[in-house]
Amino acid sequence: MGTHLYLEHDGKVLLVNMDGEGPQQAIMGRVGDISLRLPSVDEVAQMGISWTERRTNRFSLGDTNHEVIYALPEIEWPENWTWKDQLISDNCVNPIAREAVYRSMHRVVSKVILVNPDGHVAMAKVKRGFFTGHWTLPGGFVDYAEHPQEGAVREVLEELGVEVTLTENPLNISERIFTSEGIQFLSFTYCCQVPSDVTFNPKADEIEEARFFTLEEALSRAASLFDVEALRMLEESA
Repeated sequence: MGTHLYLEHDGKVLLVNMDGEGPQQAIMGRVGDISLRLPSVDEVAQMGISWTERRTNRFSLGDTNHEVIYALPEIEWPENWTWKDQLISDNCVNPIAREAVYRSMHRVVSKVILVNPDGHVAMAKVKRGFFTGHWTLPGGFVDYAEHPQEGAVREVLEELGVEVTLTENPLNISERIFTSEGIQFLSFTYCCQVPSDVTFNPKADEIEEARFFTLEEALSRAASLFDVEALRMLEESA
């Protein structure tokens, strides 16, 4: 397993050439032979840069396993490092570095707790995705150029056929990395009241069933850690 050091500071990443000399600059849209890569721990030590580890990710590219140490460099503004946005579109940068940038980006999810006048919570049993066959709060991934609140409203309409208006700030904001591969999720969970006669029209190819549960029942069925955290916050605020 190869070990690589990913140092990022204010959106800039340290790259070296194939001889370990750096910092080097990526060039957007460039095509050619691989000439830039992430440095090793020893190469960074030779540059006199100290760093603090944030986490280590392990993933495979093809048949090769890689270990990437994500760390915060203890330096001032790294003027001569390359912008991560340039790095990802330079084909002369080793794919490991581009994969490391990809894994450093948040995946944003928005959920909604729909509460009826009896204090019961709406949940959906999903047909596909991460939680197939399990109960979750309605919601999903936020689209590009979409605010989490907009995404939450859209997802409830798409999944349950219910139009909601969200006027409050998120009840809960959570962040988690669930596996050693390092994909990071950021979850916004909103809460709103719905009338007792609300009717669900579940999206046929995505939702098997949607119905209300008591808060206790919802907590016992929730498959997502993000849902559990938000439901517990609702319970504490009751």
